[in-house]
Amino acid sequence: MKTLETQPLAPDCCPSDQDPAPAHPSPHASSMNKNADSELMPPPPERGDPPRLSPDPVAGSAVSQELGEGDPVSLSTPLETEFGSPSELNPRIEEQELSENTSLPAEEANGSLSEEEANGPELGSGEAMEDTSGEPAAEDEGDTAWNYSFSQLPRFLSGSWSEFSTQPENFLKGCKWAPDGSCILTNSADNILRIYNLPPELYHEGEQVEYAEMVPVLRMVEGDTIYDYCWYSLMSSAQPDTSYVASSSRENPIHIWDAFTGELRASFRAYNHLDELTAAHSLCFSPDGSQLFCGFNRTVRVFSTARPGRDCEVRATFAKKQGQSGIISCIAFSPAQPLYACGSYGRSLGLYAWDDGSPLALLGGHQGGITHLCFHPDGNRFFSGARKDAELLCWDLRQSGYPLWSLGREVTTNQRIYFDLDPTGQFLVSGSTSGAVSVWDTDGPGNDGKPEPVLSFLPQKDCTNGVSLHPSLPLLATASGQRVFPEPTESGDEGEELGLPLLSTRHVHLECRLQLWWCGGAPDSSIPDDHQGEKGQGGTEGGVGELI
Repeated sequence: MKTLETQPLAPDCCPSDQDPAPAHPSPHASSMNKNADSELMPPPPERGDPPRLSPDPVAGSAVSQELGEGDPVSLSTPLETEFGSPSELNPRIEEQELSENTSLPAEEANGSLSEEEANGPELGSGEAMEDTSGEPAAEDEGDTAWNYSFSQLPRFLSGSWSEFSTQPENFLKGCKWAPDGSCILTNSADNILRIYNLPPELYHEGEQVEYAEMVPVLRMVEGDTIYDYCWYSLMSSAQPDTSYVASSSRENPIHIWDAFTGELRASFRAYNHLDELTAAHSLCFSPDGSQLFCGFNRTVRVFSTARPGRDCEVRATFAKKQGQSGIISCIAFSPAQPLYACGSYGRSLGLYAWDDGSPLALLGGHQGGITHLCFHPDGNRFFSGARKDAELLCWDLRQSGYPLWSLGREVTTNQRIYFDLDPTGQFLVSGSTSGAVSVWDTDGPGNDGKPEPVLSFLPQKDCTNGVSLHPSLPLLATASGQRVFPEPTESGDEGEELGLPLLSTRHVHLECRLQLWWCGGAPDSSIPDDHQGEKGQGGTEGGVGELI
């Protein structure tokens, strides 16, 4: 088997602060059978089982090709694996060999963890991860868990910008790390979902590393404007059966995409009272992976992930002039309580029981339509943000009648501006229309009871619409760009002589890019104490972070 040095694209050497997962058959010794007979998606675990995420991610995708939209009617067969003697991978994914992963039994020599994979390497501010393979490291190596630290300006690592500049008026619309941290998923105005692996330079041994521009390893083309997209909640690259992405687009069914090949694996179809196909505006998998919750106008439809098609449970959120009205624009599950929250473009928040969808509470307080929800890891608090609303609200399930506190951010358009919490729930990070990324410490409330801002920096001068915190590494991903409308040019004889159009965007500064930022805990001596803007190591195109 090839070592990590010869396969830099495989993000399975990503350090983790978790213990190795229980033994499961490994996909690195399997072949992809594309002629499987079953047309159903893999059965999810029981409701009571906890999510089984691989703490040591393997490459979640491995082909760089642009795919046309698949047939949404027919179901793509799931990936099947043959366990036993190692076999060659599918030729289309041989670019990345799935190397040592933590799901192998301990007695299998080929599946032993490297020291970095088992405990995570110690990474200084000016050095990258070492690529080594060997025996599992001892447990007494010291504290190797990575934690986020925003005591200084994040350091730019790499990004992608050329990918989004090929079409005019294209811009990013958010980014989301995979649950196992192996790759990141982006959405953009050209209706293409892209998957990027972790930068290979992250595993390079050396003090100074030149980060090349990131290139997507997979593209999945939707037919129209993408309303929402999400990873499977139990996604683990060590188990290809769980590696898929759900997306919903205008006038299209819900598509399930294979994160290894980009092929269409399944479709979920919702129909209205006229038996017309209707698109979901929001998507969210249940924590156990058994159900897919989809938001519609005054309705939440629940599909079983084991049975793609049109069969679903319909849960009305508004009936008899009572309840939560408007389009259900976002859904989030509590990690500790059997309930979920729904945000609506009608400016309301609703709490519902997971088992039957019975309403538990109806909350209000935003000035615009809700665009994003996020639960705290303790399961009691959750955060909400809205469009054209300058506040992030924090709610407590134990006293849900009013918000605990509010945080200020700039959102002046109808664009969905994401925010995210780190795995410990300590740091809350949000983008803004102005481009500024703000960080709050939720564990350190100020004098008025609400968190104090820890850091605010400017990744670029365009809108920062997406932020996503890596589940195991101190990596912050940001996505930028927004829809730009032409402005009238100055009238007069001078303008007419120059032949300027009546409407122009020449004064608009467009910066559409995906960027990765290192937010490690160790002090970085390369950043001056005055926290001036630092240019990243990725070249001249991107990576200028400016402290605000």
